Amino acid sequence: MRLDKYLADMSIGTRNEVKEYIRKGRVKVNGLPIKKADYKTKEGDVISFDDQQVNYLQYEYYLLNKPAGYLSATEDRYDPTVMELIKSKRKDLFPVGRLDKDTEGLLLICNDGELNHQLLSPKSHVYKKYYVEVDKPLPENAKEILEKPLDLGDFITQGGIYEAIDDHHAYLSIAEGKFHQVKRMFEKLDTKVIYLQRIEFGPLKLEDLPLGSYRPLTKEEISSLKS
Repeated sequence: MRLDKYLADMSIGTRNEVKEYIRKGRVKVNGLPIKKADYKTKEGDVISFDDQQVNYLQYEYYLLNKPAGYLSATEDRYDPTVMELIKSKRKDLFPVGRLDKDTEGLLLICNDGELNHQLLSPKSHVYKKYYVEVDKPLPENAKEILEKPLDLGDFITQGGIYEAIDDHHAYLSIAEGKFHQVKRMFEKLDTKVIYLQRIEFGPLKLEDLPLGSYRPLTKEEISSLKS
């Protein structure tokens, strides 16, 4: 990889800024100043900027507890996006899938396109678990209805996994992620979802991560996602 690309990928600066840093001798490879932006780095090289080592990370993975009011998008003209909550200078990060603007909870942020495709492919059957609050008592046959395929007009669900908490609260796990799917499924029970929070995504769990906060995934979590 070219030296200027290596440094730009690690958010040291834009390609033009990095070239200027290199020209001024602020970049070293294995302790020696390198003044050629097209210098080809190789495995094992120790690269530093202003004598601070710069390690190359091809991919970054974060678990975000999304608050309501943020769009699951990289940019928007009118509304804040989840990317504004991630303090990273990388420009290639994106949310994996989406949560509705008013939905809170677990959202995976990364720059791994292959993993994104793998997790969102219908063939993968990656389950997402939601905590649901509704406006009126849930019917006694809610489990029977939600765990069978439901015709929502534009598609038929595979059927979810329903766990009752009480007459106004429940958990629902689904393998798809269609537009407003959980809300539309609960409409089949003649109820309206008034609060929705995703608490699990495949092997990832939200647990006690504060609302609006994020953390890097562990090596074990990344490995579990990829498998």
